Amino acid sequence: MTRILTSLLTASAALALAQDLPAPTAPAPTKPLISKLDDARYLLGGITINQQTREIRFPSKVNMAEGLLEYLLCQQQGKVHEALLVTDISPTNLALAFTLLRYPTSNELFALVDESGHPTGQFPAVPAATKAGARITIDVEWDEHGTRRRQPVNQWLQHAVKNAAMAAGPWLYTGADFADGKFIPEITGDIAAIMLVPTAMINFPGSDNDDNVWFAYPQRVPPEGTPVTLIITPFSNTKAPAKP
Repeated sequence: MTRILTSLLTASAALALAQDLPAPTAPAPTKPLISKLDDARYLLGGITINQQTREIRFPSKVNMAEGLLEYLLCQQQGKVHEALLVTDISPTNLALAFTLLRYPTSNELFALVDESGHPTGQFPAVPAATKAGARITIDVEWDEHGTRRRQPVNQWLQHAVKNAAMAAGPWLYTGADFADGKFIPEITGDIAAIMLVPTAMINFPGSDNDDNVWFAYPQRVPPEGTPVTLIITPFSNTKAPAKP
């Protein structure tokens, strides 16, 4: 009898405790990674992609309006003391956008290494079609005194010796590796580099990409903190046909 009474008291106490606990709540619905905007455009983690034009757009802001630069773009946890622009988007999502829009990667800029990890002075053989497909144009779009402006981001970079803007030309989608199962740009914050950086997923393939000679163009870059939209499109060096 005592054992039964004890069991009943224990059950009653458990029931009372359960009644005092808050009712379990259903988990909040997760926001889909990709949502459709219209027939051509999709939103991917804050990045707008256009499957017809292969255009990629995402928000950024001016981080440095003057000073020496090594990076075009990084995340806030990246090397912001030498980056022209910063963004909050995920590098992983940006890599997915490149993949969905069929941009190949090219590792042509980085020398092969031997078994001990030392550069060999030789470079990987990359097919011409891959080199061409990996080249991109990067534009910036921003509001200036109520007017929406757009120009190549090269115009915002000034050569220290030549005292001129970076020549028109492409950037290169080099991609990036993984370390311990993590996408390296997510760890480093490196997205687009002016100097050659293997951990950045975009690199500048033009001249003087191995020396500290690039500065923010002070007469052209908007004030620090200015919101901008970065626009990536396929690069084309096709010239218009000559007039007859």
